[in-house]
Amino acid sequence: MIAFIEPIKQLDQSLFFFFNGMHSPFWDVVMTIFTQTITWGIFYLTLLYFIVHKYRMKAVIIIIMLALAILIADQFSVFIKETVQRLRPTHDPDIQHLVHNVYRKGGLYGYFSSHATNTFAVAMFTARLFKNSRYQVFIFFWAALVSYTRIYLGVHYPFDILTGAVVGILIGHFIYKLLLVIENHFLMLKMPKLTESGLSNQESGVILLVFLLFASTVFLVTRQLMQAQFL
Repeated sequence: MIAFIEPIKQLDQSLFFFFNGMHSPFWDVVMTIFTQTITWGIFYLTLLYFIVHKYRMKAVIIIIMLALAILIADQFSVFIKETVQRLRPTHDPDIQHLVHNVYRKGGLYGYFSSHATNTFAVAMFTARLFKNSRYQVFIFFWAALVSYTRIYLGVHYPFDILTGAVVGILIGHFIYKLLLVIENHFLMLKMPKLTESGLSNQESGVILLVFLLFASTVFLVTRQLMQAQFL
């Protein structure tokens, strides 16, 4: 078993150094901003707005189930971290001096990424809920972007991210299915039917626009501050 795992760990480490090695002062700032949950507050509020706008009275149970998906994803990833106890790159004495670490070193253990698990759980749950192909492409890109910041900042290996993404997708899918069961058996209010409603292309475009405006603002402000030598 060890003979099988060791080549995977070596591949994981090689991929880590490949991606972690691609950095610049500009992206150091941008990735540090993008990795923080509070950064995406306006984006999350936009998602919540459309949940309320589309589903009205059902929005309460939908938001509760979304919060449950995030809670399960977060706590399960923490449990596995403490069980597996794989050191983060920033805490591994053999390689930590080679790691490009910009922000924080993170907790001691890193397998698997809570960021990846949480964001992909949100992506999968809302993708199933909104049922819009444009939104689905965008939301999984967003989850991948946030997850990638963890490699860039040196606190996770690629397989930490990959495992977290898979687990997050499974959790998001399961919680959405559970939501359908609740709707069909326990909710008196039947309309709008979750399986028959979703975002229009125009509505998904609004969400994408919010993301693009925010990202563009981060890029422009960061570049201006660096040119003015404030960063």
